Amino acid sequence: MLILLPPSEGKAAAGEGPALEPSGLVLPEVNGAREAVLESLEALCAGPRETAMEVLGLTAGQAGAVPRNLEVRTAPALRAAELYTGVLYDNLRLGELLAGPAAARTAESVLVFSGLWGVLGVNDRVPPYRLSMGVKLPPLGGLGAYWRSHLAEPLGKLAEDRLIVDCRSAAYAAAFRPSGAAAERTAAVRVLKETASGGTVKRSVVSHMAKATRGAIAHALLAQGRSPETPAELAEALNDLGHRAELSPPGRGGKASVLDVVIPG
Repeated sequence: MLILLPPSEGKAAAGEGPALEPSGLVLPEVNGAREAVLESLEALCAGPRETAMEVLGLTAGQAGAVPRNLEVRTAPALRAAELYTGVLYDNLRLGELLAGPAAARTAESVLVFSGLWGVLGVNDRVPPYRLSMGVKLPPLGGLGAYWRSHLAEPLGKLAEDRLIVDCRSAAYAAAFRPSGAAAERTAAVRVLKETASGGTVKRSVVSHMAKATRGAIAHALLAQGRSPETPAELAEALNDLGHRAELSPPGRGGKASVLDVVIPG
C-alpha cells in the first residue's frame, strides 16, 4: 500500500539537525530534477523580493519565506514527519506511528508530495521552505507538469502491484497520475458531509474536515496494520475500523476509483 499525501502550508519554524543531504531523499533518481527546482527557486528569491513574493503567492506576513528559501542548502534539517503541521498531520500523528510497532510500515507506505522536492518519505530530512505545487516557477513553468514528467516512471515502478490511497489535493495530484493497471489499484479519497433536513438527506464536499478525516483514516490503516490490496478491500477495511466508506466504480479512460468517506454534518 502507498498513501499519497499533500504537504501542509504550515511547517515547523526551524530544523534541528544536519543540513540537507540530497542523496538521502527517497527516489534519488530525481535528484537532478530537484536540483533544477532549487536553483530556480534560489535565483527567484535572490532577486527583487516583491517579484519573488508575487510568483510564490506570498502575503506581506509571509515575506520571511523569501530569505528562508535562500538557506535551504545550509539550514538545519528535520524529518518530513516533523516538518509538516496542520490538521491532516495532527490527525495522522506520524510521530506516534514512527515511534511504535508501525514504524517500518509507515516509512514504507507514506509519501508526501512537494513543490520543491517532488516527493518525500516521512524520514527524509529537509529544512523549512516555501514553494507550492501550484507555482509557475521561472524558467521551469508550472511545477505540477514539471514534476509529472519526472515522477511518472520512478513512482510508477514504486507503486507496482500496490494499492494507492490517494489523499492529495488537486494541485498535488497533478504531479503524479497513476495510469493503466496502477489506476485500477488507486482509490482517490473524497470526504462528504451528510446532513438531514426536513426528511431530505444531502451530502456536500468539505475541505477543512476532509484534511482531518484523511489524516485519521491513514493513521487507522497504519496503526492497525491493515494491508488492503484493492480499492474494494480498502473500503471494507475502513468500515471495519469504524469509518463509513463507500466505493464508487472508476470512470472511463483508466481513472481511479473514488472512495467516499462520509461524516455526519
